[in-house]
Amino acid sequence: MADRMLPVAAALAGAVIAVVLGFLTFGAQATVAPDRLPVAVAAPDGPPRAMAERIAAQGGDQLAWRIATPEQARQLLEDKAVYGVLELGQPPVVVVSGAVNPVGTQVAQQALTGVAQALGGGAQVQTVHPASVAGRTAPLAFSTLAWIGCLAGGAVLVLVSTRRAHRPGTGTRLTQVAVTSVLVTGVLAGFAKLWDSSLPMGWDVLGFLLLTTAAFAALQTGLLRLLGVRAMAVLGPLYLLAPAVAGQAPELLHEGYRWLLWSWTPFRFSTEGLRSLLQGTPGAPDVATGIWVLGGLLTAGLVVLLWPARSAGEEAEADAPDGVVHVGVH
Repeated sequence: MADRMLPVAAALAGAVIAVVLGFLTFGAQATVAPDRLPVAVAAPDGPPRAMAERIAAQGGDQLAWRIATPEQARQLLEDKAVYGVLELGQPPVVVVSGAVNPVGTQVAQQALTGVAQALGGGAQVQTVHPASVAGRTAPLAFSTLAWIGCLAGGAVLVLVSTRRAHRPGTGTRLTQVAVTSVLVTGVLAGFAKLWDSSLPMGWDVLGFLLLTTAAFAALQTGLLRLLGVRAMAVLGPLYLLAPAVAGQAPELLHEGYRWLLWSWTPFRFSTEGLRSLLQGTPGAPDVATGIWVLGGLLTAGLVVLLWPARSAGEEAEADAPDGVVHVGVH
């Protein structure tokens, strides 16, 4: 009976994996569409203000307009509260920022340019904090590489310790977290200079990168302590959330993906905070948010690592690949 059920169970496992991967990756990309993407229309008081109100009233469900003065609109863009600004004038000017999510910025620029052209005449496009190709790529790439690099370090420690029948102690795990964090941060800084030597690598950027790698390493090592190699079934697929979800503007994601995945994935906090630092907007709110969230992950991971084991065999059982503690007879 068991032999007959084996192929069915194997097929079911394959189907479940396909569902999970489809949900985490292609599903998010296939359902991308603007849903009240925040943009601003800037105009002084007087007739231009009335024009701005008419534009905002015709935005539909794709755009969420905010009416502001030119100074207020620029500040909204600086704070990353909007993806673009339409400044009314002759000709109208579309203002975007390289410090804002590039996918959302592209959609906003196209929409605002279309509105400006509908008003008559051409439209100028102005970019503040312009970003190079590497500058647009690095924040998400570094978040993904930090997760993978730290995960590989934690997994190797568990596998090698299991093969040697040696349970790593708290000091060993903490050393692994510290060394992995420093080495992976160095690798990421090296990639930044290799891809674009003009990218700033000051202490603020390096400190944020180190916080990111330390938070990821501590969280992963904590879960590996609790579950052993079985934690890889959770930690491995999580990196798929980075390119599929964290790299998107939330207003472009289907509402289900926005709340079930984007709302909590740690990659979005590291990605957007790093983007602001690299593009010269350290005062953007997502930098402080990223520090708090990553700091919380680091603290939670360290608490798990330092928490005393309930029994002598607890960690040995977690580190065993099959979840069974093998006791030798002497």
